[in-house]
Amino acid sequence: MFNIPAITWTLTVVLLLSGSYHLLQAAKPHQLADRVNNTLHALMNILMAAMLWNLAPSTVLAQIAVLAGAALWFVIQAVARPEFKMLCAGSQGRLKCVYHSLTMAGAALMAVMMTGHVTTASHGIVPAGGMPLSNAHHAVAAAPSTAAATLDQLPDLAIPLTVFFGAAAVVFIVLLLRLQVMKSTFRSKAASKFSIRAEHGLEALGAAVMALMFATMS
Repeated sequence: MFNIPAITWTLTVVLLLSGSYHLLQAAKPHQLADRVNNTLHALMNILMAAMLWNLAPSTVLAQIAVLAGAALWFVIQAVARPEFKMLCAGSQGRLKCVYHSLTMAGAALMAVMMTGHVTTASHGIVPAGGMPLSNAHHAVAAAPSTAAATLDQLPDLAIPLTVFFGAAAVVFIVLLLRLQVMKSTFRSKAASKFSIRAEHGLEALGAAVMALMFATMS
């Protein structure tokens, strides 16, 4: 995706580390919804890392289906009735679920857009990792011309999505800095504060990665 392998490797490491963190969180004895949410986030990070290297192009439809289903799951949580306390609770929790549904939908759209990039790559362009895309081309070569025309229009969405996720990264960085300034001196809340800081940090990194990836597709 990127012409500079160092950037591709850096983003890959960030995504895999983030995915590993979510897997560790999913293994903890939280509520079932929390375990599912963390598992979905880990899966999204792994799939995005695969997108950077154009891996497993033949499974792109399955990737899109999984990510779209994850987006729907977070939407369901965001609109769930208050009595379902295991799902998103309170205005802040619902807003978080709405954002997470947008990140899942964005990752699904990124997979669709990558399909369009694979078509372009079949004319001789090689991804940053140096891996040929001939196999990926075969996965989409049979798509109808109408679908190809639709894919050609998708890059127009890359710029607003870049701006959106770039702004999201800034918001999470501000929240992280604000938390540092307002850091409590009570030791009993230290673990909770660390968890929130880690969450904001991961959200900021994830949004920045998505912004960079969409920027390459504009």
